[in-house]
Amino acid sequence: MPDDVAATRAAAEEESAFSHPPVDPDISSPYGDHPDQVIDFYAPGGLSGPGGLAPLVVVLHGGAWRSPHDRRHVSPFAGFLARRGFAVASVEYRRGAEQHPAVAGRWPETFDDVAAALDALPVLAREALPQADPRRTVLTGHSAGGHLALWAAARHVLPPDAPWRTEGPAPLRGVVALAPIADLAVAEKLDVCGNASLQLLGGQEGFADRRPYADPALLLPTGIATTLVQGRTDLDVPQAVAEAYADAAAKAGEIVGLTLLEDVGHFPLIDPAADACAVVAEEIAQLAW
Repeated sequence: MPDDVAATRAAAEEESAFSHPPVDPDISSPYGDHPDQVIDFYAPGGLSGPGGLAPLVVVLHGGAWRSPHDRRHVSPFAGFLARRGFAVASVEYRRGAEQHPAVAGRWPETFDDVAAALDALPVLAREALPQADPRRTVLTGHSAGGHLALWAAARHVLPPDAPWRTEGPAPLRGVVALAPIADLAVAEKLDVCGNASLQLLGGQEGFADRRPYADPALLLPTGIATTLVQGRTDLDVPQAVAEAYADAAAKAGEIVGLTLLEDVGHFPLIDPAADACAVVAEEIAQLAW
């Protein structure tokens, strides 16, 4: 596909994904004192599972870990999942500093928040969504949120001195990572999102030292069922990034599912109007139900 045609299609896909009005949650609960330390909960509609309980889908939004992109842009996706019968928890977290909106992430606050949110989630979800079944929790995330989802599922294999390390694996049915920035080294080589992965780890000086604590491709095997969903025509996070993670997993003795969607770019995965979004919901359902 010629570059100009691909760019035009990618722009149209992004416009469609961002054309939906934000969907307000049923309830929001803080997991810390900072304004960004909050989880939005969406009650399930439609059919539920045994005992009338619904699987819980935890959503981590993308946006290259930069401050202008918060959870509001993924709220239509959260609402879409809720209408399909899932209980949904959409997690906010600290991103780049507001005074430096072009800089990706905060070290270590971005990771502090995701770890704290996941640790607080069982109690908060029980209070906010009694319809949710925490025993059937699936973690999903888009782009930078896909990175964070893979990382959160790998906390038990972090280096022993990592402050976020857990004694055992998270009680998850699985992870569905959508166009994830899953291999920070490959993403840096490809200049994904304007060197966002380099910025996330504090620039060139911190990149090598912090990668063992932050790069999902180095935190394998996890022992948790994992599926990556990737558009073949994604210009934002190219297919090579997901493939690098899948290859690293295979070398570590773990098989990771990789669903490649033809003629799909970066944003249809979270666009309720796109067929790709229905594929994502089905991938989540296969792990959750």
